[in-house]
Amino acid sequence: MQAVVNTNIIQQDSISEKLDYLLSDVDSSTKNDVENSIVAMGAKAVNALVQKLKTLKGLQRGIVAMSLIRIGESSIAPLKALAYEDENCQWMADYLLSEI
Repeated sequence: MQAVVNTNIIQQDSISEKLDYLLSDVDSSTKNDVENSIVAMGAKAVNALVQKLKTLKGLQRGIVAMSLIRIGESSIAPLKALAYEDENCQWMADYLLSEI
């Protein structure tokens, strides 16, 4: 899956659209490549990833969560804001913060 491994191939404008593309067809055989591609986006993807935590479920949410952990320090402030703003997501944000 070349588009997953090299995010430069994706011809989409926004980070959110790139994330939607990467996460759209993910399965257990592609999840590591997708996660690595997301982590390669780095800090510029953090805000979009935090927003996706609110709506995604299952494998997709797990990939987003692990990507935020791997991106690290850049994820801290947006996750703290999520915990403060949305009590339904507070447990998830607190857990991710504890793993960073």
